[in-house]
Amino acid sequence: MEAFRWIVGVPAMLLAGSAVLAFVLFIIGGVDVWLERARAWRRLTFALVMFWFNVEIWRRVILIIVNW
Repeated sequence: MEAFRWIVGVPAMLLAGSAVLAFVLFIIGGVDVWLERARAWRRLTFALVMFWFNVEIWRRVILIIVNW
């Protein structure tokens, strides 16, 4: 499970960092393309984190059912 957390965590951090960087570039330059990219990367980050959360919850459910 630790490997799964790393596999999901590293891309999530990269996407979150990209979203922040794109937002900063939007604030500095005022180019609307960077705002669109920041929103897209934020959505992907959120989806990836929710996928991780869902896997963690269902893992616990399955472990409880198996060990009951």
